[in-house]
Amino acid sequence: MQTDTLAIDFGTSNSAAAIPNGSGIRRIAIEAAADTLPTAVFFPADAGAMRIGAAAGAALIDGQEGRYMRALKSVLGLPLLHESRLIGGRRRTLAEIITAFLAELRQRAEAATGGQFRRALSGRPVHFHSADPDKDARAEADLRACYLAAGFDEVAFLAEPEAAALACHGMGTAAKIGLVVDIGGGTSDFSVFRSTGARPEILANHGIRLGGTDFDHAVAMAHAMPPLGLGGQLRREMGSGLLPVPRAPYVDLATWAKIPFLYTPEMRRMAAGMVRVAEDRAAMERFEAVLELELGHELAFAVERGKIAANAGGAAGEIAMGFIEPGLAATVTPGDLDAALSDNRTLLRGAAAETLALAGIGPDRIGRVILVGGSSLMRFVSDEMRDLCPQAEILQSEAFTAVVDGLAVATRH
Repeated sequence: MQTDTLAIDFGTSNSAAAIPNGSGIRRIAIEAAADTLPTAVFFPADAGAMRIGAAAGAALIDGQEGRYMRALKSVLGLPLLHESRLIGGRRRTLAEIITAFLAELRQRAEAATGGQFRRALSGRPVHFHSADPDKDARAEADLRACYLAAGFDEVAFLAEPEAAALACHGMGTAAKIGLVVDIGGGTSDFSVFRSTGARPEILANHGIRLGGTDFDHAVAMAHAMPPLGLGGQLRREMGSGLLPVPRAPYVDLATWAKIPFLYTPEMRRMAAGMVRVAEDRAAMERFEAVLELELGHELAFAVERGKIAANAGGAAGEIAMGFIEPGLAATVTPGDLDAALSDNRTLLRGAAAETLALAGIGPDRIGRVILVGGSSLMRFVSDEMRDLCPQAEILQSEAFTAVVDGLAVATRH
């Protein structure tokens, strides 16, 4: 089936593209025969060409000089998107960087298929921003502008859990009413649907700004930041008594999208000043080293690995921070992980319950819960959905591709 519409799942953590193919769909290998690529970019310090996906991560891991950026989607709708900063040898906005990423994705898809894609059908979260319609509308307008600047003539949007319902509604038993739970890197989205033959009928959509990067943030603040000085005290430079170590720099260090903007002379001076008056000087020197050596993303990846290991159950996970100081590590047990994520767990369950209420469907009428998105692999997600919908069969979809599969199906209509 020839089409000029490219289905794109532009995700906070990973992205994918697909097209219809006969009665099925074709996921386009836009990176090294892979169905997905990390939504990440790297700008070499020598003003070389931007790298995306795995190549961006490899440049970071190899210690190349430059600027690594991830979680770009999370800044849509925010003033930060349009602020100009010196990146890769010239001033750029994050909107320009997202545009360049989408343009590269389109070009790779065209090279892989031999076609030309003038239109895009893009997934979008139900809400880019929770309980803020104006900011939500700005975020979609921002993303639309990036697609158009990337060379597409037209772009349409479909809610990501609706796309996942299109791809997955035939899974499991013949139960007519299902709940899609799509937990991505930046948002959690829900659709209640009724199976009515070839296409599901969507009864309600809902979503909140909560995802895997927030889970990373909670684990980082609880376990990775205290060895860097969070929770410590500073001596007053004038007078007696102690002051708490400021929390704000650690909040930014634990936030994927804000890490690149911490490496400023002002922040480095602040860290040096805190070292001088810190009660725990060694811990504060570690924080100073993270800024001086620009190790924020290495730390974020270490937190993510520790989270995943603890999520597996059994043995504890470890946040290995030997790149900051030899032997430095923080243990994260499954119990620690549950404690760090307890607030997120409550928010997730509440949003799922609200979706059922919007649909006018009681939890006992849900026959299938279909888990979508990489962060749906977190153990607490299935535990909460099983408890909320006790009659439901809990099913794990193609975690990283269900949305793009459904978008490709939707391009036929």
